[in-house]
Amino acid sequence: FQKQVKRTHAKHHTAEAVETYYQRYLNGVMKNAAAPVLLELANEVDFAPSLMARIVLERFLQEQEQAAPSKSLINSMLRDPSQIPDGVLANQVYQCTVNDCCYGPLVDCIKHAIGHEHEVLLREMLLEKNLSFIAEDQLRAKGYDKTPDFILEVPVAVEGHIIHWIESKASFGDESSHQAYLQDQFWSYWNRFGPGLVIYWYGFIEEL
Repeated sequence: FQKQVKRTHAKHHTAEAVETYYQRYLNGVMKNAAAPVLLELANEVDFAPSLMARIVLERFLQEQEQAAPSKSLINSMLRDPSQIPDGVLANQVYQCTVNDCCYGPLVDCIKHAIGHEHEVLLREMLLEKNLSFIAEDQLRAKGYDKTPDFILEVPVAVEGHIIHWIESKASFGDESSHQAYLQDQFWSYWNRFGPGLVIYWYGFIEEL
């Protein structure tokens, strides 16, 4: 589903599509404000509910403020719909975020919690093996921006490869996510700290 959303993302954000969705939302809540108008619309056009909520919320705020709203304002309202100045829209946005299995603030929160849990597990394993390391929070305190979860103070060999750092990913490693991580994180880690190890806790495809 996420791959499909990435492929079709642009078509849902054209000016025509945004206007169509907004007008359908307005017409829908005019007929029945309690109905899950936005959620049903998202399902009908096969688009993630949280992303549909974002589109309509942004369009609503644009109309209210006569200017493009900031990304931080939209994110804040998606996390806490009670901040939205229109009660009906606030309820519609809330319905979308709690019924979205792939995107949105609730999913982000769950992913963050699972990711943290696996980092703690990895930290315990390193301590058990008496491996000295510097953790990500310590590195950030030193002013590093992009850092792996753990840098080994003394490099170790894993299956014949010397590694200087370890990154924990509480996910499955497929080609598209691995390529994205390479561009966004792994190459910069390699360039700065040398070769490292990435752990995909839920497995990975053999081609990686």
